[in-house]
Amino acid sequence: MVNYLTNHRLRWGQPDTQSLLPSAVVDDPSASQPLSSSESDGPTSYFCWETPQKYLSIIQNDWPYSVPPEVEHTLIWTKVPIYHPDLVDPSIQARIDQDGLCGFTGNDSPPPSPSNLPSCLPALAEWGITKETMVVSSPATEEQKALIDKAGREVHRFVKNRWKESDWETAWFVNPPRLQSVPGLAHIHVFARHK
Repeated sequence: MVNYLTNHRLRWGQPDTQSLLPSAVVDDPSASQPLSSSESDGPTSYFCWETPQKYLSIIQNDWPYSVPPEVEHTLIWTKVPIYHPDLVDPSIQARIDQDGLCGFTGNDSPPPSPSNLPSCLPALAEWGITKETMVVSSPATEEQKALIDKAGREVHRFVKNRWKESDWETAWFVNPPRLQSVPGLAHIHVFARHK
C-alpha cells in the first residue's frame, strides 16, 4: 500500500483525477496561495492554511469506508508535519499523541457527545473493538480544550477555507502519530456534507 500511495496515488500539487468518486468542491485557485512569491524549493516547516499546493495531495477516499453516500471523504496528504511543536503546550502533548486532533465546521450545533460511542460499538465488534479494548482519554479540562484547539487551528482554518461553512458541514481529524498509515507522511481526514 505504501508503494502504491507514494508512487502512484499521491500526485503532489495536482488535482485528483484518479478517484471514481468526484468531489463537489470547486477549488478556487486563489484560495490557497504560496506563503510568498520567493518560496524556496524546500517545504515550509509545518502545515498551515496557506501551505503551497505542491506540498499537498488532496484526494477523494475511494477505498471502502462506511460513510453515507451524501458525505464526501477527502484525504489531505501533506509533506510537512501537521502541527508546530511551539503551538503544542507540553501539558497536552501526550493527549495529542494519544488522541490526535479533530474539529467541526459549518454547524452551530455541538458535535455528538463521546458518551454516544457505546451505541456504535456493535458495528465494530467483528474487528475486536469493544469498550474494554478501547483506549479512552479522560475528559479534557476547559484549559486543555483551548490548547488542543490552538494546536489544530491551522488545519481548522484550511478546512474552513476549502469547504465554505455556508455550503458544507465538515468533521475533520488527524490520526495520532501511532496510527499514521505512512510513517513520516501525515494526512487529514475530512468528512463533508453539502448543505
